[in-house]
Amino acid sequence: MIARAAANGLKVGIRGIGASVPSRIVSNSEIAELVETSDEWIVERTGIRERRVAEPGVGASELAVPAARDALRAAQVDASSLDLVIVATITPDMPFPATAAFLADELGAGKVAAYDLQAGCTGFVYALSQAYGSIAAGLAKRVLVVGVDLLTKYLDWHDRGTCVLFGDGAGAAVVETVGEGGFLGFELGNDGSHADDLCVPAGGTRAPATTATVDQKLHTMRMNGREVFKFATRVMVTSAERVLGIAGMQPEDVDLYAPHQANKRIIDHAVRQLGIPSERVILNVDRYGNTSAASIPICLAESLRNGMLRPGTTLLMTGVGTGLSWGSALMVWGDAVSGSHDGARG
Repeated sequence: MIARAAANGLKVGIRGIGASVPSRIVSNSEIAELVETSDEWIVERTGIRERRVAEPGVGASELAVPAARDALRAAQVDASSLDLVIVATITPDMPFPATAAFLADELGAGKVAAYDLQAGCTGFVYALSQAYGSIAAGLAKRVLVVGVDLLTKYLDWHDRGTCVLFGDGAGAAVVETVGEGGFLGFELGNDGSHADDLCVPAGGTRAPATTATVDQKLHTMRMNGREVFKFATRVMVTSAERVLGIAGMQPEDVDLYAPHQANKRIIDHAVRQLGIPSERVILNVDRYGNTSAASIPICLAESLRNGMLRPGTTLLMTGVGTGLSWGSALMVWGDAVSGSHDGARG
């Protein structure tokens, strides 16, 4: 699915951004005590040096609250003015109801429409497109978009192929009409033939929880790392090229690139293929690991704080995730400000 935004003259953009991460830092050295690996091996293969891990009992909505409050504060709006809350997550508080329901209530949003969106690491981009579509269709005027995942709670900490990669985090954005800038286009897709390459096999209706599923660790993440890597390196490039194409732009027109922070080798490949200078690329995977749907909004919050993201910046965002899904969003940044003075609150 590909669409050019602002075709009807309506300018929709991000008014406020916020992010939060758990305070607990887990280094590569700590993981090396659990599985056969080393700091050097992890850094060489992934670029990750440490990640944030939520404490037991902390759910997705709890981590999302400070990020959402920061975004609302930055946009200078109250939660009661929201028309819609979209939470992109694959690690909800419960199978149902939606994590968005808990979050909206905690924020004091009142009887606002609220739902969850499940697209894994692509979730924030998917949710931005949903927010844009709702506003463009006249269904909403102001939407809170949240990307939050606590994938460390789904890890087998003795599986080296997954436990070194993921961390926990949350990011939020207030989306509404803007006077300057705004979204230029979206490109979204999914290839279900690769769905089993990245999944949690049990816990749904196909394989409800039983003693056997727990004993077999079927409630933890399974990943075909080789296939996911091949898929990601390809679609990170093709998706970005397509969304630039519908806007009549080239990679050299991109002022700032916010790729999903899955693996530095994947990011490096995409940057080389697209020809985007490294100084225009946001990179924080070394400090947070792969935070799934929170990855891109955390990047945005930090880049606002350090001055990389300024009014007039042409921003490209690209994600790849479970499904296997992918998505890109292209926009010109308006006058939004960061809600957290420390980039990602933790």
